[in-house]
Amino acid sequence: MGPGDKPLVWLRGEVKTPPFSTTARLEAGLLLRRLQRGERLSMPHSRPMPSIGPRCHEPRIVDENLTWRIVYRLDSDAVILVDVFEKKTKQTSKRVIATCKSRLKEYDDA
Repeated sequence: MGPGDKPLVWLRGEVKTPPFSTTARLEAGLLLRRLQRGERLSMPHSRPMPSIGPRCHEPRIVDENLTWRIVYRLDSDAVILVDVFEKKTKQTSKRVIATCKSRLKEYDDA
């Protein structure tokens, strides 16, 4: 990590091989590194998730036979990684949204 880079704060999940393929893990790592350096990702790499909260986003990591999502929030001092999950449907499930909101509330209240 270089000076001025934001740390990654993992609330849950991890990016490793397996279950990610090596290619998907490297893509996820590159996207996270760009976030650490202060870059804002947009489509097709990442989309906003206002249903979870302000500054929350969900990048798309296309793997061999599936797609991964990493829910994150951009804070002024860190990139908060809220969840990592396999995306099976077009819409993010209400359960995932509720869980992410709960984790962020717990993090903010700590």
